[in-house]
Amino acid sequence: MELVFVHGWSVTNTDTYAQLPQAIVKLMDPEIALSIRHIHLGRYISFDDEVRLNDIAKAFNDARVDLLGDKPFAVITHSTGAPVMRQWLQMFFGADKISDCPLTHLIMLAPANHGSALAQLGKSRVGRINSFFSGVEPGQRILDWLELGSDGQHQLNLHWLKEFTLEGPLPFVLTGETIDSQFYDYLNSYTAEVGSDGVVRVASANLNFSHLLLEQTAHPLTSFDGRRISTLQLTNHSTPRQQTAFEVINNASHSGSRKGIMGSVTSKNAAKKPVVQRILQCLKVSEPQQYQRLCEQMAETHSVKRKQRTCMLVVRVIDDTGLAVEDFDIILLSGAEFVPGQFAKGFMLDKQRNHSNNHVVTFYFDANKLAKVSDGKIGLRVDPRPNNGVCYYRSGEFHSDGEQVQVLLQADQTTMVDIVLQRQISPKTFTLVDSEHGGDFSHLADD
Repeated sequence: MELVFVHGWSVTNTDTYAQLPQAIVKLMDPEIALSIRHIHLGRYISFDDEVRLNDIAKAFNDARVDLLGDKPFAVITHSTGAPVMRQWLQMFFGADKISDCPLTHLIMLAPANHGSALAQLGKSRVGRINSFFSGVEPGQRILDWLELGSDGQHQLNLHWLKEFTLEGPLPFVLTGETIDSQFYDYLNSYTAEVGSDGVVRVASANLNFSHLLLEQTAHPLTSFDGRRISTLQLTNHSTPRQQTAFEVINNASHSGSRKGIMGSVTSKNAAKKPVVQRILQCLKVSEPQQYQRLCEQMAETHSVKRKQRTCMLVVRVIDDTGLAVEDFDIILLSGAEFVPGQFAKGFMLDKQRNHSNNHVVTFYFDANKLAKVSDGKIGLRVDPRPNNGVCYYRSGEFHSDGEQVQVLLQADQTTMVDIVLQRQISPKTFTLVDSEHGGDFSHLADD
């Protein structure tokens, strides 16, 4: 088996994966002959502001062809390497070609599949956080992709929902939720955020997620403040066609030699490291039934003895013409009457609006507290602006059915929500005037 480690930007030494490659070779069953290969993306592409994820995916393909040709191979990635590989799959092996893909296993360690809250801090600040990019200042385009709610994530993750099947590479996600104090940034709380490994949230790593489409209708309802507003109707609820193997590794942080999910692996401790044992199991899976059994085993393992679990909600607001609605407020609702202010104290852990896409807001919740909402009902209200004038929008509300909160917002997962509002156009915008009564018609604007 050809096993490829994809190294990050400006990396010139295989030590970036600590002793994980050697440990896998040593501990793998003797009947499986492993050949370890390394692809350093930094050799093929400069990590500057103009580099996009597509560019890196193309660079990977060039490197892969040079190193392996069309030989079957498995890949282990870390952090941003996972989106790179998923972008490569989409670009070179779409749905009609997936059975021809030479990649057999995609093992993602601490992957930023739904981005990182740290990306919003900016280039120079993120570059100083050693647990993220090893002290290398990242390019702006990659940071734009990594920022929560980016267009790149939205596109790639919707593609995953529609196209991922076990006919292609077998994906595995292993991540941690332990904070290593040596990587604290005392001016930035995200490096010690609950439910994360100091860089990537558990919910952001997980490729088991859902997508909701809420479309505004003309049907009115009475809101909590007595106003008659439009309904946001749930017209689509999508989940991946196949479950992705996912596990939260105990006592694992994003990086570092003490607790890093890969950086802490040594020749002495490898045999007892949960992440090493799980990688070995992943590499042995060869058919769907085995994969499903391992999925179930991993899900059971990572749910045990975890007191606090979190989830993410990524809300994107557009109108029925496809235009981004950038000025709006979102109010979360709950209970039988769908009112705000009845959530458990501390249920919301964070809220970020995307810098490049002002029409996207990401919420971060304590899943345990969220699950306790009255009657299991959850909702949201969007108050857009402008709300009057020639072209404007009306407010809308979504109300879930009873006991749906844990279906729509699952622990350790991300829920992507697209809200489509009806763009209202005043009848005064375009007026036909009878030619027999021509002349000055400026008075019509005041009618």
